[in-house]
Amino acid sequence: MSQPILTVPNQLTILRMTLAPFLVVLVLQREFSWALVLFVVAGITDLLDGVIARRGHQKTTLGTVMDPIADKILLSASFIVLTWSSGLTTRIPAWLTVLSLSRDVLILLTAALINLTSGWRIFLPSALGKLSTALQLLTVGLVLLLNALGAEWRAIEWLFRSVLAAILLSALHYLYLASTGRGLRARAVEEEDA
Repeated sequence: MSQPILTVPNQLTILRMTLAPFLVVLVLQREFSWALVLFVVAGITDLLDGVIARRGHQKTTLGTVMDPIADKILLSASFIVLTWSSGLTTRIPAWLTVLSLSRDVLILLTAALINLTSGWRIFLPSALGKLSTALQLLTVGLVLLLNALGAEWRAIEWLFRSVLAAILLSALHYLYLASTGRGLRARAVEEEDA
């Protein structure tokens, strides 16, 4: 018996993916307060999909794959628009956005190569990867808030540097895990599709 595909957690994940273009449009139109509200809603869907999947026994292979992709779509779109849009009082530095996107591309390419050469594997999130994502989410939320208030805050540079450190450390950690085979789980077809 196969797993259901459109479980509630998976629907929430799809909703989060569809919110990304709307967030970009709101920032481009300088509707920073609404963009912040939308970003918070996206964060709530991320929290809810995980809780419902665990407590409601609705974990699926599709959800395991889609959830980090949804996070990356939202974060990448947010980083890009909050770096290169005009009219921002506070922006994410270009160097941080380029490094963040490069890390994601590197991880995706590594995952694709491993899957092509070794068969289907699921990359389990590491603590450093979760920290990196959390700091990036905090960065987007804070930059949106500062733009909504029309304010600047010099101390945000420390957050940018913390994000940089987390990005670099998590990229190295994922590469180490991939090279040793740790943090990978082969898809157990009989167990998950039964």
